[in-house]
Amino acid sequence: MAAQLFAQQGFRATSMQHIADRLGMTKGAVYFHFPTKETLAVAIVEEHYGRWPKVVKEVQAEGLSPMESAEEILNRAAVAFRDDPVMQAGARLQLERPHIDAELPTPYVDWTQLLQSLLVTAKYSGELREGVDPEAAARTLVSSFFGVQHISDVLSHRKDIAERWEETRKLLFYSLRA
Repeated sequence: MAAQLFAQQGFRATSMQHIADRLGMTKGAVYFHFPTKETLAVAIVEEHYGRWPKVVKEVQAEGLSPMESAEEILNRAAVAFRDDPVMQAGARLQLERPHIDAELPTPYVDWTQLLQSLLVTAKYSGELREGVDPEAAARTLVSSFFGVQHISDVLSHRKDIAERWEETRKLLFYSLRA
């Protein structure tokens, strides 16, 4: 519930009273669990990041090639950003990090490392186009994906993220594949 409010209204416009009202709790009960709005924001962002390892494991269990795995992880991320309030709130809170007086996890780094690892493996298995630098390609994929996510959020509240990502994905992976 708090994630929905942060996703919809942002950090500054969401008060602990709003959260308490949405949860049907007293403000004191919310403060018992989260002593500040910042600690609640950090918890939501940490939950946001905590959900990704499960997605990665699910994709890895499917036995896909490294390139297919990279694509599928990003496809599932697009759907998660469209449908999951915790994902939406985590993304918005990361963008609003200058307004949050708390240490949030550094965004994008883990994504870049994950994709770079998959692309290095793809290179050695002959899936990556000759001359493509896996590190640069991973940075490009992350920048493109999160740019799509942000633009979709601004223009359509992420309703079209899967379609926007599909357009971008087709172009990018076409240029990366051997």
